[in-house]
Amino acid sequence: MMTDNLRKKCWATASLAAALFCLAASPASADALDDIKARGKMIVGLDPTFAPYEFTDASGAITGYDPSLLSKIAANMGVEVEYRTMAFSGIIPGLVAGSFDFTATALNVTAERAERISYTIPVSQSVNGILRRVGDTKVDGDKPGALAGLTVAVKQTSTPERVVQEASQELETKGSAPLNIVSVETTEQTVTALGTRRADFIVDDMSVLAQIMKERPGQFELAGELGATDYIAWGARKDDTALTDALNAELRKLKASGEMKALQEQFLGIAFDLPEADFVPTAK
Repeated sequence: MMTDNLRKKCWATASLAAALFCLAASPASADALDDIKARGKMIVGLDPTFAPYEFTDASGAITGYDPSLLSKIAANMGVEVEYRTMAFSGIIPGLVAGSFDFTATALNVTAERAERISYTIPVSQSVNGILRRVGDTKVDGDKPGALAGLTVAVKQTSTPERVVQEASQELETKGSAPLNIVSVETTEQTVTALGTRRADFIVDDMSVLAQIMKERPGQFELAGELGATDYIAWGARKDDTALTDALNAELRKLKASGEMKALQEQFLGIAFDLPEADFVPTAK
């Protein structure tokens, strides 16, 4: 801990070397859990455009599977929730920069992200599906080669974007035409691209696609799966170990009580048997 004498020594000297010395001697910021307890409020980064995981309802309120889980955790901890909403592409940079305490946006667990952030235990499971316009049989996910040269709309910086990039590279490796990838900010924009024929298909989590079909009956249909199954978790900064542990403890309580399962069935239409260890894939 920096003593009063050390502070005086640092700031009494105007030289650059002394200033750098001060910064180096300063302790790391307190764990975000301490800040949450002190202010009585958790500040949470969220992209509310990812139904059914997190979205804004007709009244303007943020709802969905993740906010419902978080509401129960906040109540158990005796604190309130304040959301910092932003595009998904800003979630991890904002977290790392300290713009909020943690993120409860659904994050696919990847080895690359695990190098930058810490994950809670999984709150869901993801498999990416292909959605096409009804009757558009040229889009056939059961025959990946049939996708060659087609245009896909996908949410940027997301796991589905990575999946379609890998599929496109694989097509090229096999001598076929790559995918034309249209990367946009929100899930709604991918649906608009599909509906206006700017894209031949979209790729997203199966639960998300199910919600799209429910809201637009008769317009779209599933056309297969793409990529491997991933786990979904929330993210915290790597040095906020106490906060990650506290969130994990609360999530385990919700699993044990059956409340997590009930929320999965309510919002996702399915319940998952999720691991609590060894769920982060190794880097390739």
